[in-house]
Amino acid sequence: MDVGAAEFARCLPSLRDRVGRAAFLGLDMEFTGLHSVFPQNNQPSLFDSPAERYQKVRQSVQRFTITQLGLAIFSEENSNKYVVHSYNFFLFPSTLGVMDAEFTLSASSIQFLSHYGFDYNKFLKDGIPYMNELQEKILSQRLLQGSWEVCSALNMNVVKKAIDEVTCWIAAAKEGDSIILQDLSGMKQDSQMLDVQLVLRQALPNVWTEPLGADEVMVKKVSPQHRRLLESSSHDSCQKELILTSARGFTNLFQIIVKAKKPLVGHNMLMDLCHLHDKFYNPLPESYEEFKKNIHHLFPVLIDTKTVTKSIWKNYQFPRVSNLLEVYEVLCSDLNPMDPSCPVIALASDSVRYVLLKSAHLLLCSLTDDAAKANSSFSQYLTMLAEYLNKVNVIRGGVSSINFSGEDASCQYPPPLVVCVRGWPRLDERQIYQELQPLCRFDIRRLSENQFILLSNRFKHVIRVLRDYKNHPKLQISVYRHWRHSPHVNCLLKVSGIVALWSLLAFVLGASPSRSP
Repeated sequence: MDVGAAEFARCLPSLRDRVGRAAFLGLDMEFTGLHSVFPQNNQPSLFDSPAERYQKVRQSVQRFTITQLGLAIFSEENSNKYVVHSYNFFLFPSTLGVMDAEFTLSASSIQFLSHYGFDYNKFLKDGIPYMNELQEKILSQRLLQGSWEVCSALNMNVVKKAIDEVTCWIAAAKEGDSIILQDLSGMKQDSQMLDVQLVLRQALPNVWTEPLGADEVMVKKVSPQHRRLLESSSHDSCQKELILTSARGFTNLFQIIVKAKKPLVGHNMLMDLCHLHDKFYNPLPESYEEFKKNIHHLFPVLIDTKTVTKSIWKNYQFPRVSNLLEVYEVLCSDLNPMDPSCPVIALASDSVRYVLLKSAHLLLCSLTDDAAKANSSFSQYLTMLAEYLNKVNVIRGGVSSINFSGEDASCQYPPPLVVCVRGWPRLDERQIYQELQPLCRFDIRRLSENQFILLSNRFKHVIRVLRDYKNHPKLQISVYRHWRHSPHVNCLLKVSGIVALWSLLAFVLGASPSRSP
């Protein structure tokens, strides 16, 4: 089900109810870009520590925004049967007051979304607004100060037209007279209606405004005393809390999800979690440890299907796959025959992919008897997945996953290699990458003027390069040994050698016997 700004407020009560009764929630997002090219060297690398990868992701998240958020709500109807409701929310940053977000578009991401039929008109014209807590605080202060500003150029034109019309009318109007402003509809109706009313009330102390529909506002001339009475009424559409609720938009649902504390499921979800934090909670902190702490507080139970499937794949004769759709196709193929005790999904929409339940069921089948499989519940599946909880996959990094509820475990990668260059002046990382690319992919980092470190996550690539470059005339490739190849160690050994030599000379010279006359 596609949901835009026009339908969101109406859907929110049922969403609140379904999230509260859910067994777990599935999440997926689309962005205006993934990996920013600014600054340089911001691409994922096997050299990245978890903290370094977080900084790279943080820089990208600050430049891009969310275009669409998919939410699947899984409810456990009875033993081994689930009902799923799926929603696609189109999102667009709030433009109320001083909120005017800037974001970047990545050509490759836009091309990808266009290829799969993404509706850009829905995103731009009917995207649900959102804001984080810092932005809400700024907006709240503006409302208290009565210093409302219109940041949307589109709304500015509508507001200017309304001010001109009211200014011409009010000079001859009497108290109690009213005028109806029409044709106020546009891209963001809610924000336009609020901008028109708040600017008029701020500029003219003797008018009152009321919305009459989707694109009409009634303006009435009143005395200042009557105006103060109306402002204290609970029926005022421009109450501070109502404005904040409208500006929060999708953030209201985010807060419902956080409060519910349901298990949150995603696939390669590190980028998703960073955007959730940045767009709906607070700007991403500089500290990696603070980020982990915040995410674990917001979502105590995380399940990354990439982490789960990457691990259990080793125990089954399944082909290597790269994305969630391919994982689902393997789980539904002849390689994984249908088990009668497999979870039953009653589709409340057109969603048919439930990789997590199928993966958890594989684990359950390997550890329990048929009776237990036939009466399995989500709590049992959660027990089967215990070792994977809160471990979010890291794509091509120094660790295989980030553990949001503990220490990040080191990764068992092949040993690094060192390249010693001879007779090839001014060689750089890009040239070495291009030299090795026909054979395999390595991440490369300069070690010294004529030495480079190579990292790969495939043992066969390491073996292949060592074999094929064994007798290369210009590139001598060997396994990296810290005490042999580290420039710091070499420098320390040289300094130690010099100090030892001078000490020896001083000892020899100082110990020479003096000659008698």
